[in-house]
Amino acid sequence: MSQFSYQLIAEDPKTSARAGILSTPHGDIETPVFMPVGTLATVKGLFPDQLKTAGIQILLGNTYHLALRPGAEIVEELGGLHQFMDWDRPILTDSGGFQVFSLAKLTKLTEKQVVFRSHIDGSILELSPEKAVRIQEQLGADCIMCLDECPPHDVEFGRMREAVDRTTAWAARCREAQVRDDQMLFGIVQGGTNQKLRERSVEGLLSHDFPGYAVGGLSVGESPEEMYKTLDFTVPGLPTDRPRYLMGVGTPRDLLESVSRGIDMFDCVMPTRNGRNAMAFTSDGSVKMRNAVHQRDERPLDAECDCPACTRYSRAYLRHLFMAKEMLGPILLSLHNIAFYQRLMRDLRSAILTGEVGEFVASRLARWGR
Repeated sequence: MSQFSYQLIAEDPKTSARAGILSTPHGDIETPVFMPVGTLATVKGLFPDQLKTAGIQILLGNTYHLALRPGAEIVEELGGLHQFMDWDRPILTDSGGFQVFSLAKLTKLTEKQVVFRSHIDGSILELSPEKAVRIQEQLGADCIMCLDECPPHDVEFGRMREAVDRTTAWAARCREAQVRDDQMLFGIVQGGTNQKLRERSVEGLLSHDFPGYAVGGLSVGESPEEMYKTLDFTVPGLPTDRPRYLMGVGTPRDLLESVSRGIDMFDCVMPTRNGRNAMAFTSDGSVKMRNAVHQRDERPLDAECDCPACTRYSRAYLRHLFMAKEMLGPILLSLHNIAFYQRLMRDLRSAILTGEVGEFVASRLARWGR
């Protein structure tokens, strides 16, 4: 693991926000950082060069989906994910644990493994902790995740405790199964919104001394306030000298609130999914591009943004693209939303370095009307 390091650069004196540098074989990552989701080795509709211009430092891919198509063996044969998708910066792969939640009707869960019936053709995919690690080693991502169980947030206490203990046991098996020394393995904390179970999960993982720690099982139906409260009692138990990754989160407000609580890394489909569906994040709040109010609006989408959607086109034109069902509309709004998230994280990092996180968060939330 000598190819990896996490260096803490600054801590905000009034919050738990922190800035750092995560070093990987494919480059350094300035944290806090947002990772666009490239589930199938692509961020939908965008070229790698566009992502780099927007400031993307690291992308996310998914073990379950890539194992189904094109297959981990094929990706490995073709040089690994970096070469396969023409991305020379860091990549993180999720283990497939979230699909235990999102595809629950297609899974059979045992202590040994989870068995998926493919949502594509009904074929069987058996995913054990050992196989999840093996697939990720074949894919060749810089940061890889332990296989975990992500249950619904509202299951009863005993069922949630079973998921915590299974996740802990699987984490030990993942640690033992790892062969490559050039991939950073993250343990995943589960436990819903229950403080005792979150603490139980953290305690079970710490003995395995993972290079990084992720907080899973949030943004799965609980309220934002419940999520923030869960972070309040979960994050302090994680090592300060390791990166902390909040999985599958979230809205711009979620990023501000979570960084203030000590989180370093995020991923979410929201910027691109919302962009494809005509919703843009802007400096003054969200904008629905199909609304008739934009029909003759010559203004840029966001006057503070330097992405192509904002510097070259009017709101009227962007609306026209969606109303005419032209593919350029989803492409431009996806790119804009990605650029917005990156600018937000850069500005937040600057606020950490100057000790002004509280003021920065308050001003942004007020501007967004929250």
